[in-house]
Amino acid sequence: MNKKRGFTLVELLVVIAIIGLLSTLAFISLNSARAKARDAKRVSDVRQIQSALELYYNDQSTPSYPAVEDLTAYTTALEGPLDTDEVTLPEAPTSDCDTDTYDTWTYGSDYMYSAPATADVADDYSILFCLNGATGGLEAGIRTATPAGIE
Repeated sequence: MNKKRGFTLVELLVVIAIIGLLSTLAFISLNSARAKARDAKRVSDVRQIQSALELYYNDQSTPSYPAVEDLTAYTTALEGPLDTDEVTLPEAPTSDCDTDTYDTWTYGSDYMYSAPATADVADDYSILFCLNGATGGLEAGIRTATPAGIE
């Protein structure tokens, strides 16, 4: 009596289906983790930018934040007096926030810096940035960072 041992076609298809289902679930979880990581990076970046702005503020003979004329206001790098060899400002990760309500802010992935136009009165600033999901105690959507904190 000679019995052949092996898997049937049905058994192989069931195993392949299970592997496919598990890989799909892993892929979905990975995408969710990536989105959360991007949001956490945005919050961390904005806090670093705030620290750099505070250092800049305290380093001036007349304490003030950089005026918009001193910075390229609508770029991710916030080039200007803060962007030196010693300080490299972060670039925002990609985002899919709706920024249509902000006429001057065309790139949802960017950090938008705004301050008074002259350094004489630059005692305040705001940084707009977008969160795709709730993170770090902040709700999803367009958030604003000021010297008082992140709202």
